[in-house]
Amino acid sequence: MGLLVRFAPELGRWLSQHLERGQPPQALIGIMRERGMEARAAQAIVAAFVAAREGRGAPPVDSVELPDDDAPAAASRLAPGTRLQAFDREIVVHMRSDDPPFAVLGQVLDAEECRRLIEMARPRLRPSTLVDPLSGADIVSERRGSHGMFFRLAENDFIARIDRRVSALMNLPLENGEGLQVLHYPTGAGSDPHLDYLQPGNAANRESIARSGQRVSTLVTYLNDVPGGGQTEFPVLGRAVSPLRGNAVYFEYGDAAGRVDPRSLHASAPVTQGEKWVVTKWMRQRRFVAAAS
Repeated sequence: MGLLVRFAPELGRWLSQHLERGQPPQALIGIMRERGMEARAAQAIVAAFVAAREGRGAPPVDSVELPDDDAPAAASRLAPGTRLQAFDREIVVHMRSDDPPFAVLGQVLDAEECRRLIEMARPRLRPSTLVDPLSGADIVSERRGSHGMFFRLAENDFIARIDRRVSALMNLPLENGEGLQVLHYPTGAGSDPHLDYLQPGNAANRESIARSGQRVSTLVTYLNDVPGGGQTEFPVLGRAVSPLRGNAVYFEYGDAAGRVDPRSLHASAPVTQGEKWVVTKWMRQRRFVAAAS
């Protein structure tokens, strides 16, 4: 059972007003910490209001739920060390942290693999969608200006090799992974802050969680160098990762008990020069079973 943290409704109104004015979430967290609020509570409250503002559920009224303080923090699934062996490739760790588990990685893909993924994905791109928090339906939204497509898990020998590598790197069984998703962001495109784990506020998400468990971790690998903009931003953590070809950002937000971490809130900053290509892998608690078509 999670720890319930209560806050005054006035704080919620204050957060909503300042987020509406464009105040950075990390600045609001800093103010709350200066006024004596514990860091995890401040981060969770701000993340909940940011997510609600972006249509990811209703804003909390006077409380948010955190994992129990007595429960030990789960160790990162990412192997220790600065060089990680992942199936057929040694991966370099440029930066990592443990709370929450987070890493910037190099040499996940080589230049030829990046080029090939782009060329295979290009003719299959469609406008990216968001999940309607009420219905669970995929909808095209102005808040996401990218185009995307999914490969089937191990749909050919090349994709199977990439799937095996990233599964080994993320340290979960191959079958727990959803199919690789390629996204293309043209100049001016980005995405608003969002959470990758599924919110059980609609039947589609509840059914997906029942079939495969919750999403627990994400690996976003950059397929090209972006001349301007396009950073992957984590507003609650105060971090931004620059898109460089072959590098990746890895983060975890779910444990074996199904608890999720709202500090994983992230966004793609608008591309100001050139274009941006990424490939994403999401991992589940259990074997991924897609919805019947």
